Amino acid sequence: MNSNEVWTYIEIQNGKIADVSLELLGKAQDLAKKLSVKCGAILLGTNPQNHYKNIFEHGADIIYSAEHFALENYTSLPFTKVVCDIIEEYQPQIVLYGATVNGRDLAPRIASKLKVGLTADCTELQIGDYEKKKKGEVKKYENILYQIRPAFGGNIIATIVSPNHRPQMATVRPGVMKINKTDKTNSGKVVNIQANISEELILSEIIKTIQIEKSVNLNSASIIVAGGVGVGSKDNFEKLHELAKTLGGVVGASRAAVDAGYINSDHQIGQTGITVQPKLYIAVGISGQIQHIAGMSNSNRIIAINTDKDAPIFQIANYRIVGDLNKVVPQLIETFKKLKK
Repeated sequence: MNSNEVWTYIEIQNGKIADVSLELLGKAQDLAKKLSVKCGAILLGTNPQNHYKNIFEHGADIIYSAEHFALENYTSLPFTKVVCDIIEEYQPQIVLYGATVNGRDLAPRIASKLKVGLTADCTELQIGDYEKKKKGEVKKYENILYQIRPAFGGNIIATIVSPNHRPQMATVRPGVMKINKTDKTNSGKVVNIQANISEELILSEIIKTIQIEKSVNLNSASIIVAGGVGVGSKDNFEKLHELAKTLGGVVGASRAAVDAGYINSDHQIGQTGITVQPKLYIAVGISGQIQHIAGMSNSNRIIAINTDKDAPIFQIANYRIVGDLNKVVPQLIETFKKLKK
């Protein structure tokens, strides 16, 4: 059955739908509208019905649901088998996955099994046309998925297409897309799938899950004060902590600052770290290499502080301050403290 729909793989983490899955549902809904098709969701688990309402409210028209004891926790072989079976039967044209630990394991396995393309860590997804020239002939493809991501170490932004095979598949990192507003009135259809999982596929069992909490939650922060290697030292980062505390925000960092040992990797923002979209992003001593910009360029307001007036970060900043952070940051702290009185 060729559904031609746009699907999102729904990942369950600690009994809840992962935020990245809700983010991707919003994007899938937008893509489906442009293609005039339905927006679908794949949901596997032991009690999938607990999540139906939330998935519909976030934009799904159809949920393809499979229930089996082997789907209680993510393991590679059972999940790959069931998702491949559903895709092969209903034939969507696009399937999106979160670039989480599980998503990065599952999506390549499915791509290999189905012999289709997969673009990892996309930062944008669009619908457009494509022309392929071969031996003097031009072949035109309409309404295909533009899979956009940084490439070559972040030095270029590449647009990748998979015009000849379906489904077109991509993974997207958490925090890249925005969660659409929920529609409490939205409802849809549930297609219950028989999960055919043989015993030889159940090779492992999750005995115990140990989860280590990160020292900072950057994804949900509305204000981030981020420091780069230009901050100069771990001691200088304390000034950023004080500014963030004054503003009610959290501290982030570039990879260069993390590599220099100024702060731990939980705070890293960028292509190899977390992608964020705060209301306010204050970049201190960050030059603005494309690898970092890929992780924060969608911030609502960006203030950049740098001694180099030609720093690339100034090209995307809403407000630019050329100066020494040791003078500028204390002044900001003092000013904001006065405003709070």
